[in-house]
Amino acid sequence: MSRPVRILLVDDEVSIQRTMAPLLRSRGYEVTVAGTARDALASVEGERPDLIVLDLGLPDMDGLEVCRRVRARWDTPIVVLSARGAERDKVTALDEGADDYVTKPFGPDELLARVRAALRRANGGDAGDTGQLQRGDLTLDFDRRRVLRGESEIKLTPKELELLTLMARRAGQVLTHRIILKAIWGPHAVDHPEHLRVLMGQLRKKIEPDPARPRYLLTEPWVGYRFASDES
Repeated sequence: MSRPVRILLVDDEVSIQRTMAPLLRSRGYEVTVAGTARDALASVEGERPDLIVLDLGLPDMDGLEVCRRVRARWDTPIVVLSARGAERDKVTALDEGADDYVTKPFGPDELLARVRAALRRANGGDAGDTGQLQRGDLTLDFDRRRVLRGESEIKLTPKELELLTLMARRAGQVLTHRIILKAIWGPHAVDHPEHLRVLMGQLRKKIEPDPARPRYLLTEPWVGYRFASDES
């Protein structure tokens, strides 16, 4: 029998610990709680959790530094949980390696959905071994580099397909403008967000039933974009 998924909950607020730890355990997760950055880093080193839920406002070290130190050594998924709701805080956390960002106050169901999505991505995502992803009547065949709506193929340019593949492979994860620009056009392009706006607009016209109300390629205002998870 496989072991339960291990989650490290890092938050110094007792109310969050008392609420979230039992909730996660009730879903079958094995939960370790840390109230400081020092304890969190020791737990990551010793227990190697499958996922980290990380508050940024820790008493002994900024959570962003914890994120940097974890990401420098491991690829453990990190879901940031923070009262900092400013655009720059979200962008910085995601650029530093966080996989997702949930702003306090939050609903338990939202956090559980983000946790499931992050774990699913870490385990190979929706594509799995088949190399395909399905959303409604939209099918992405990564192996054959084809996109279908029903039985009809949607013709994409190489850059459109590259952008769609990048986002779909990380479905449910917020990708900042900077991350996407760097991945598609290289480091020199991070100061030219207009490239991404134009390409995103072209791609939405081709794959969205209603480009004005995207179903698949979702905007995270001022931060970036996210390909819809099946729980969106």
